[in-house]
Amino acid sequence: MLLRPGADDLRLIGFYLGKVLLGLSLLMLVPAVVALVLGEWNTLSALVIGAALTAIAGSVAEARLATRQPLTWAHGMVTVALAWLIGAIFAAVPMYLSGHYADLLSAVFEAMSGLTTTGLSVISDLDHTTYSMDLYRHLTHFAGGQGIIIVVLSLFAAGGGRIGTLYLAEARDERILPNFIRTSRFIYKVAATYLVVGTFAVTVTLLVAGFTPARALYHGVNLFLAAFDTGGFSPMQASVIYYHSFAVEAVLLVLMLAGAISFGLHFQMWHGDPRQVLRHIETRTLALSSSVLFAVICFGLVRSGTYDTLPALIRKGFFTMISAVSSAGFQVNVGDTYLTDWGVMAPAAIVATMALGGMASSTAGGIKAIRVGIAAKTLVHDVRKLLNPESAVVVTTYNAGRRTILRDDMARAATTVLLLFVVTYLLGAMVGLAYGGYDITQTLFESVSAAANMGLSIGVTEPDMPRGLMAVYLVQMWLGRLEFVAVFALIGYLISLARGRASR
Repeated sequence: MLLRPGADDLRLIGFYLGKVLLGLSLLMLVPAVVALVLGEWNTLSALVIGAALTAIAGSVAEARLATRQPLTWAHGMVTVALAWLIGAIFAAVPMYLSGHYADLLSAVFEAMSGLTTTGLSVISDLDHTTYSMDLYRHLTHFAGGQGIIIVVLSLFAAGGGRIGTLYLAEARDERILPNFIRTSRFIYKVAATYLVVGTFAVTVTLLVAGFTPARALYHGVNLFLAAFDTGGFSPMQASVIYYHSFAVEAVLLVLMLAGAISFGLHFQMWHGDPRQVLRHIETRTLALSSSVLFAVICFGLVRSGTYDTLPALIRKGFFTMISAVSSAGFQVNVGDTYLTDWGVMAPAAIVATMALGGMASSTAGGIKAIRVGIAAKTLVHDVRKLLNPESAVVVTTYNAGRRTILRDDMARAATTVLLLFVVTYLLGAMVGLAYGGYDITQTLFESVSAAANMGLSIGVTEPDMPRGLMAVYLVQMWLGRLEFVAVFALIGYLISLARGRASR
């Protein structure tokens, strides 16, 4: 029977939600400074109002609800689920005040898309958005890509030992270093290093392409934030099509792949044995699945007559596949061409790629390669058991940083989340069909993109889309980013409060 949360439980959850809001308020001040320097006064006022409201709410919660009570798993799960939901609402305030969104729901959708690194956008007139507001949109990728709770762990280290459960509740299962504070700081060290190197690389390619230094730097920073954090927002409505540069696309490919790699593997490459990367189950799963799916994409594109040369297949097919598997969501072709020009097989392979996603404990979304790999190992394990005598002991292992024995609970957990993702994809597609005006290809493509936090769009997501469908995609982004468990814990908590039961 569920335990009824008491006042102390709610106090504890509110206290850590206050920390999250304080972190988000600091995030808003970065583009506010840019707005001040550039004289973008309307955007400055929107950012300052948003930062002030968020900081006041966070400060009040932290001051009045301060507690030293330790967090349990239930507290951590509920706090994380609420942090991403309430955080998106507060993050939407400057966006709504900017005047580029039709209503508050659209602004919340954009904020959730940014924080979950999805990249689906409903902004109006993106090409004329101020520099500081566009930077703010991309900074939500940076905060969400590493994890909102990681921001709390990094900025407010006090009590870090007690809030390690928040790290795990945020769908991160790797403690790279002995404690969570050091782990979170290592993650930001990796991100900061790529920020410098990646921004420099993109900026240089844009300078070569003819951009002015200031404009190249502006686009370079934003493109890095969207590529490494696998978000997909772009400074221009046309996404990567706008640049018409193979060099830009090549740099973005590297950054997207870096973002799709787990931070544990980054640690192995930096401090450990790089050979572990090749032995890791996720590396092998991604390599195999991506190779097969790219072959299907090429076959589909050639068969449909859309592209039939190697450069075109690389720039359109391979780039789109990496954009999908990393969940970056950058587009090198107009969304409706998936429906009108790509035939049947290539779009189906892209949907499958989006559904699978990148590695666990990375900035990527989707089912994750670890679960796909474990599900495949489980199938092989069951076949081996059938083929061996009943008295035989069948042991299956896999490499996930170290040699690990496949246990029933691991297989069950991986399969459960995999099935939940598939059900979510299908439910979103059915809701889209119920609205009419879309076929199953469109609704399934868009639903998978939202729930897997991908951001590729076939044209369904737009400022004038049905608001009910927008709300469904918003919930899908939330569920997909937290991989269901934290949200289910929140629902259980609310049910317990409603029933008023207390039993030990």
